[in-house]
Amino acid sequence: MDLFARSWTALRTAVAETPDEDFERPSGCTGWLVRDLVCHLVIDAQDVLITLVTPAEAEPTVDAVTYWKLVDPPTGDDPLAALIPRLAAAYGAPALLRHHLDDLGSAAGRAAALADPTLRVSTQNEVLTVGDYLSAYVLEWTLHHLDLIAHLPSAAEPPAETLAATRAIVEKIAGTPFPSSFSDTDALLVGTGRRAPTDAEESELGDLAARLPFVLG
Repeated sequence: MDLFARSWTALRTAVAETPDEDFERPSGCTGWLVRDLVCHLVIDAQDVLITLVTPAEAEPTVDAVTYWKLVDPPTGDDPLAALIPRLAAAYGAPALLRHHLDDLGSAAGRAAALADPTLRVSTQNEVLTVGDYLSAYVLEWTLHHLDLIAHLPSAAEPPAETLAATRAIVEKIAGTPFPSSFSDTDALLVGTGRRAPTDAEESELGDLAARLPFVLG
């Protein structure tokens, strides 16, 4: 739960510090501008709030790792993904988008801090503990932090501890570690298809290279 707070606070701070003109730059999410990604984070914050107040009595069906599924790379046909750019554009000024994220994001952070990690909640037809749900979202926040700053070289990076935790989750999903020579950031960018491996990296990846990318959904 501490990592959830650190990753979410760092991401929201990075958004708050992003200049207005950079909202029109591409993000690390294919086809999305920075403003589109921030709009997606607003919806993420809503999802956290909804899930934390959706208790479940059934036994958990997933944990922080199995919550994530390997999916096909996005094609642009998903209705919600297509809606995001239109919704983001409707905000107009970046200040309005920042304000909405700050409002909902702060509430999601407070709700997470107050939640009992042992309680069970339901989301996307799955049941898991609050602790596992929030741990799963460390991956969401960390990868999207990397997406936010993909073309903003002066922006602050995600906290080292959340990068390491996210790498550990991706490696568990992959069933094998990435080469130790890869930094956590490079392991995540290459492993999730956010950039192609260099020739040297592909050689170090060995048989794992043929399985990339691990697209999570």
